[in-house]
Amino acid sequence: MQKILWLVVLVVCSFPTWATEEIPNIDSFEEFATLIRWGGVLFSIVIVACTWLLLRFVDSIVESVSTQFVQYRMILQKAQSFFQFFIYVTAGLVVFMISFRINDHILALIGGTLAVSVGFALKDLAASFIAGLTVMIDRPFQVGDRVTFEGNYGDIITIGLRSVRMRTLNDDIITIPNNKFLNEVTISGNYGALDMQVVIPFFVGVDQDIDLARTLIQEAASSSRYIHLPKPVVVLVKQSITDNYLAIQLTCKAYVVDTAYEKLFETDITLRVMKEFRQHNITPPRIAVNAS
Repeated sequence: MQKILWLVVLVVCSFPTWATEEIPNIDSFEEFATLIRWGGVLFSIVIVACTWLLLRFVDSIVESVSTQFVQYRMILQKAQSFFQFFIYVTAGLVVFMISFRINDHILALIGGTLAVSVGFALKDLAASFIAGLTVMIDRPFQVGDRVTFEGNYGDIITIGLRSVRMRTLNDDIITIPNNKFLNEVTISGNYGALDMQVVIPFFVGVDQDIDLARTLIQEAASSSRYIHLPKPVVVLVKQSITDNYLAIQLTCKAYVVDTAYEKLFETDITLRVMKEFRQHNITPPRIAVNAS
């Protein structure tokens, strides 16, 4: 109890000191108040409301016209984006000009705010720029390469100073900042070459004719219209054990003549092999069902 009383006395005695330090300077408030045009502030509210109504009106017009003329939808949306940016900047400047009296204090405040904002904005841009130079010099991949990056698989279409654009097999365009490539693993399937190796697995039962199955896969791959014959066709064999069954996995490794035909090449070989397997009575592995 005595310690609590001493603590209360100490806080009360020190109150004038810390209280006076926390009280803001009244002159600074009065000086700042003289910089504001209160009539302009009220008029700025009207400008903001009119700007919001104008943007809503433009949105409704663009949506209506885009519905009737679908072929112009992309052009209208791009024009709308530029128009909105212009309206935002113009309204912001007008509101600022009529709400404040411009002097050295306001200019210093604006300059400091812009300097900090630009510094933060340019930090990531500078990192991406330096990473872009590193990518161009080190060349972990090239334009036209089919790469895998962070679960995305597709072709590199542009390498810029800020970002890299990839077109996936679903025809999606992915924009990746250059600094991402400094710390992540990138897998290139062809690395500047037109041809690329394609790996296609097949599974048959352990009681099947493995040599015949291997020969059929090799012949199907070698006769494909998409095969790049100057490079070898290899069929590897191994046992594959899962929870319910034992199978023989035959992995076909062949080169497609152009990366653009990768999936067509895989489909062509798979259909040929499945047809040959049926004709020669080569069956897939049987899955054992546990009796309960």
